[in-house]
Amino acid sequence: MECHKVAAARRAQRQFQSLKFENLVKEMKKLMPKIRGCYNKYLDLSGETLAWMLAVDVYFLLEFLQIYAIKEGKIQTEIHAGKKFTNYAMLRDIVMLENQIPLFLLRKVLELQHSSLEAADETLNASLIGLCKEVSPFKMVNLSSIQFTEHSHLLDVLYHMIVPKSEEQPDFAIEVSDGLDVLTVDDIVDEIKDSNQVKKIANLIWKPLSKLTEGTGSSSTNNIHKPPLIEEIVIPSVTELYNSGVQFATIKGGITSISFDTKSFTLYLPTVTIDVNSEVILRNLVAYEASNVSGPLNFTRYTELMNSIIDTKEDVKLLRGKGIVLNHLKSDEEVANLWNGMTRSVRLTEVPFLDKVIEDVNKYYMGTWKVKIGNHLKRYVFDSWQILTLLATILLLLMTTLQAFCSVYSCGRVLHIDSTINH
Repeated sequence: MECHKVAAARRAQRQFQSLKFENLVKEMKKLMPKIRGCYNKYLDLSGETLAWMLAVDVYFLLEFLQIYAIKEGKIQTEIHAGKKFTNYAMLRDIVMLENQIPLFLLRKVLELQHSSLEAADETLNASLIGLCKEVSPFKMVNLSSIQFTEHSHLLDVLYHMIVPKSEEQPDFAIEVSDGLDVLTVDDIVDEIKDSNQVKKIANLIWKPLSKLTEGTGSSSTNNIHKPPLIEEIVIPSVTELYNSGVQFATIKGGITSISFDTKSFTLYLPTVTIDVNSEVILRNLVAYEASNVSGPLNFTRYTELMNSIIDTKEDVKLLRGKGIVLNHLKSDEEVANLWNGMTRSVRLTEVPFLDKVIEDVNKYYMGTWKVKIGNHLKRYVFDSWQILTLLATILLLLMTTLQAFCSVYSCGRVLHIDSTINH
C-alpha cells in the first residue's frame, strides 16, 4: 500500500497547489498532542516522523474517499475508474482497525483546502456516506441522523451506522483539546538528551491514558491471549429450524430489529450482503466493538447467532431463497465457511433482545412433536444402544454355549425331558 499512498500524496500536491506538503506537515505537528491522545499506547516515533507519515496517509485516504463523494445523488467514480480490483484491496486495508486515521485530521486538511469548515464538513460527510454505503454488509438507514464530527475514525462511523447508539448507553470518551497547554513528549525530547530518560517519562505520561482506555471495555494485555469466555450459541441450524416449522423473513431495520414472532413462528433477520470484502469488514467491526464499546456487544452477538444457525451450504441456500443473504461469492459453501470461521467473543456479554430471540426460538423448537419424539427415541433407545448390545452379546454367547453342549451330550437325558410323544 505504501506505493499507492506516496503516489496519492504527489497527486494531491499537484491538485491543491495552495497547500504545500511541508505546510501540511507543520499543521500536523501543531496537533501532535491530540493525535497521540487518540492511541492507547505511546507511538514511539518523533513528532516530525509521525507528522510526515500521517500527512501521506491523510492525502491517500482523502483521495480514495473522493471516489464515493456524493454529487447530486450519485457517487462519483472517475478518479479510480477501471481499477476495481485495486479498490477492493484498498478497501480491505482502510477498514482495518489498526489502520484508522483520526477524522479530525481529514477535517483539518479539507478546511485548509476549502473556504470554510462547513464546506469541509459537507465534503467529508458526502464521502463517508458514499463509502459506508459501499462497504456496509447491511442497508444503510437514517443516514441523516449520523453526526460524523462526533466520531473518531472511519470504522467508528461505519459501526454506529450499523449499530445505532441507544439513548440509555452513556458516552465514555477522552477528549484532548487543541488549546491544552501540556508538556508533550516532543517537548521533553528537546530538553532531555538521554534516550532512556525520555522513554521512562513517556511511559509515565501515557500510563494513565492506557488505564482509562482499558476501562472503556478494551481487553487488557494480560487477557488478550486467553481463550474466549463463552461457547457458541446453542440454537438449531437453519435447516433444522425450517424442517420443524420455523419460517424466515427479512426485516427492514438493522440487527437491533431482529425478532421472533411466537404466533407465526417466524424469525426476522436483516438482509446481509456477502462479497469479497465482507470477511475483513465483519472481523474488524467485531474487533472494534470488543475494544471500544462499553455497552452490550450487539454486533458480536449477531455474528455469533449467524455462526450458530449456519452450518452448511444448505442453510445458506435457504436464507438466500428468503432474501436474508445476498451472495456475491462463488458458492453458498463459501458463505457458510465465512460465518463458521468467525471467531467467538473475547469477553462475556449480554444482549437482552437477542438472547430473548434465541430463547423463544429454542422454546418453540423443543416443543414441536418431531423434536419431542426424536428426544424420546434418543433418550430411551439410542442412548441405551450400548447396554442393549451388551445384553444381546451375552444372550448370543449363552445360546452358542448351549448349542455346543447339546452337540456333545444328550440334552433330553441331562435335562430329564421325555422325548416320547403319547398319542
